[in-house]
Amino acid sequence: MDPSFKPGFHVLSQETISRVLERGFELLKSPGIKVGSDEAIELLASSGAQVHADGVISIPEDLVQSSLDSVPRSFSLFDSSGREAITYSGDNVHFNPGSSGVNMLDSDTLQHRPSNSGDLVNIIKITESLPVYDAQSTAVICHDVPEELGDFYRLYLVLLLSQKPVVTGAFSNKTNAVMIELLKIASGNNGNISEKPRAIFDVCPSPPLNWTDFGAQNLIDLARAGIPAQIVSMPLAGAAAPVTLIGSIIQHAAECLSGITIHQLANPGAPIVWGGAPAQFEMRAGTPSVGAVETTLIISGYAQVGKSLHFPTHAYLGATDSKLVDAQAGIESATSAAFGVLSGINMISGPGMLDFLACQSLEKLVIDAEIIATTKRLLTGINQSKDLLEFDYYEKFEFPGNFLKEKITRKLYREEFYLPSPVIDRGSLREWKENQSRDIFIRARQAAREIISNYNQANLDNQIIHTMTELVSSYARQAGMDQLPIINLV
Repeated sequence: MDPSFKPGFHVLSQETISRVLERGFELLKSPGIKVGSDEAIELLASSGAQVHADGVISIPEDLVQSSLDSVPRSFSLFDSSGREAITYSGDNVHFNPGSSGVNMLDSDTLQHRPSNSGDLVNIIKITESLPVYDAQSTAVICHDVPEELGDFYRLYLVLLLSQKPVVTGAFSNKTNAVMIELLKIASGNNGNISEKPRAIFDVCPSPPLNWTDFGAQNLIDLARAGIPAQIVSMPLAGAAAPVTLIGSIIQHAAECLSGITIHQLANPGAPIVWGGAPAQFEMRAGTPSVGAVETTLIISGYAQVGKSLHFPTHAYLGATDSKLVDAQAGIESATSAAFGVLSGINMISGPGMLDFLACQSLEKLVIDAEIIATTKRLLTGINQSKDLLEFDYYEKFEFPGNFLKEKITRKLYREEFYLPSPVIDRGSLREWKENQSRDIFIRARQAAREIISNYNQANLDNQIIHTMTELVSSYARQAGMDQLPIINLV
């Protein structure tokens, strides 16, 4: 038996993957891709693409293929000390919280309310403290600052409080430039942020088959800055994408192929990821369903397509359509996270998120950490080494049999089994009653509060803190804000 054997999950045959890519190339020629950026149109046109009316571009297959050839098949993100922390390659799997939520689940009232700076600070502290989260994210919108500050203000808070890499993104070209400047300041490495990148930026096409002015320009700016980009294609099956799962996978391929082409024309060899956040359109409710099993199947399918090209991959998984941290949230989050891990997706975003990615919950973030640890244990499979297969467990066996006293039990227990935190109840009924019969939400709420209260701020150079704060404060003053929100950094 091969001791390196690990479980996996595949939904497409190799023949189907080849046909998906063929159909993706065909879509790029007809009907083509709509592109809103003049600079992107010029890059494509000067390289052999055909420009039609209203910014519709037909991209020839040979141009796409040459762009694919220049994409790095692996790259790394680094922490604040310059240590390699995440590698996008092969079947390496990493997790970060979902991003850009607009609401927060209030721990006491269980009501959704607009998120603020304090909420983001608490999310950062929990994410920093739980080892299963490999990266931070700019997880929620801070409604207590002007909208024009939002993107870089969120990144500023993460850089103040965290040492981990960051999954982030911008909603305008102006804020994108400020975010790059913040990363340069935080790097303390003469502003060289391409050599050891700390952050990766999500960039989203608008389905179907549309790269807006901002989306396309964002690809160009990130490529030229040498900052990794993560394409987040969002086919909505049945509404903004074909109703069939395979049709949505094909559209996803076309959007990624076109985005990669624009990106690589701007700077060949710049790092970029084959990612996405698709959903099934729930016809009965008129909502996008991130918790549907069909959404997970689309994601596993498009990840297979990206992996067939040996590209780094990303997905939104581990989230739920539920509005509360309840059984539905557990079912949907655990199922999708497990299949994402088994699919070998390099970066999985979404833990902590409720309500179709609109709301964050501190309690769910803590519970999802247990889901992640469990799914990663699933990925390691069963140790099939020769030593364990041939070990005589019964050499001195006597009935009725008690393996608790065996030395190998004590030696291998922690290697064989994942031991969850007290958030997961594996005690007796008596113990549960002695602990006031608390359910998982109450246990997670207590754990979240303990993590936040025991948090120690990352050791950051005072000059870096001052320079970043001055930069963000200057933009706040321009927006009519006298001072930034007062936040608890410790």
